[in-house]
Amino acid sequence: QVQVVESGGGLVQPGGSLRLSCTVSGTIFSAYGMGWYRQAPGNQRARVATISRYGNTAYVDSVKDRFDISRDNAKNTVYLQMNSLRPEDSAVYYCVAGGQYWGQGTQVTVSS
Repeated sequence: QVQVVESGGGLVQPGGSLRLSCTVSGTIFSAYGMGWYRQAPGNQRARVATISRYGNTAYVDSVKDRFDISRDNAKNTVYLQMNSLRPEDSAVYYCVAGGQYWGQGTQVTVSS
């Protein structure tokens, strides 16, 4: 059974940083492309960043140059380093493995 577990969310002031982690178990992590999505109240879930099994990355325009996605195959973990956070980045952040296995989400709130 594949399990996807996110961690690292919390409350941060505007301009601050957070690092989200997502650990996958029950499958061969290195074989999967990974992604981070987010969903704010009243909005649809939207893609934030992805990283292929080969390490190729892609970002939505609104987070380019602020967020960085990376993976550590030895730890079965993908990270999302978020810098220069803005109130509009507040959302529940979800990790997805292979486009099909979703975590439960972690709340990120950017507020003073």
